[in-house]
Amino acid sequence: MDSLSFDSHDLGETEDFLSRAYARMRIASGTPGSTRAQIHRAGIPAVSVDELALDFEMSYSVSPLGRICLCVVHEGTVRDHGFRGVEDAFGPGDAVLFAPPDLPYQGRICNALYNITMLDPALLAQVAGDGSEPVRLTGHRPRSAAAARHLTRTIAHLRDDVLSDAEIADQPLIAATAAQHLAASVLAAFPNTAMDEPAAHGTDAHPAVLRRALAYIDDHADRPVTVADIAAAAHVTVRGQQYAFRRHLDTTPLAQLRRVRLAHAHHELVAADPGSGVTVTEIAARWGFHHPGRFASLYRGTYRRAPHETLAGG
Repeated sequence: MDSLSFDSHDLGETEDFLSRAYARMRIASGTPGSTRAQIHRAGIPAVSVDELALDFEMSYSVSPLGRICLCVVHEGTVRDHGFRGVEDAFGPGDAVLFAPPDLPYQGRICNALYNITMLDPALLAQVAGDGSEPVRLTGHRPRSAAAARHLTRTIAHLRDDVLSDAEIADQPLIAATAAQHLAASVLAAFPNTAMDEPAAHGTDAHPAVLRRALAYIDDHADRPVTVADIAAAAHVTVRGQQYAFRRHLDTTPLAQLRRVRLAHAHHELVAADPGSGVTVTEIAARWGFHHPGRFASLYRGTYRRAPHETLAGG
């Protein structure tokens, strides 16, 4: 897991740090005598979440980041924010796309406490694309207030339950699952170029697609797997694969992957020696379940007992 912290009253130091941490930028203060900036970042290779606190008004002009950049405002305001064809202002509770990865942007942050979440644009294609072209977000505001709230909760979950613990974040399955969850939430929140409904024709919905996809999931459940990986193994588009899973199994590829990983965790719990010191949390994390409470709830719903009861041989 990657992390960094910064705390300075020097505007020049802040500009240099921001240019290294994000992209080349120029900043200026509109608040005489007050220039403190505090920044903390936690991240995994494809995703990072930064918490920023500025006790002054800072104007900014930023070069293209090359990454999807989301902003959630906790306190204060962001004013005169703009990029090509867009000018807007944000306040507490707003969750927005700061700018597309390939565009510069500018604006003013006014005595604000906010977070910046950045993710690799390739994650969107892994979750929803067919591999032929990138998936792009086509709006900077979420589709609805409910979509914004869900995205905000997803970011908070990533920050507080995954990135807050290096041992958890460094688990490959957990890191991959958390990154995909964020990408899926971004696609659900913002208008984008991925079609909502896959084409329902040709061989995309053929049961043979499912057999190949299910075999790949079974054979690779112990590794970081994306929806695109499963689709490639099944020789089908991502959209066609999603349609096949919905039509024939009433589920999704990632839900099936989670089901298989849960079964593997169950078998480990059954086979484990409770006197060896192994814990439910260790086994769950090994199979990509980083939140003990959610794992216990999912396990109980499937096996009608608590995971610790299975481990104890009950």
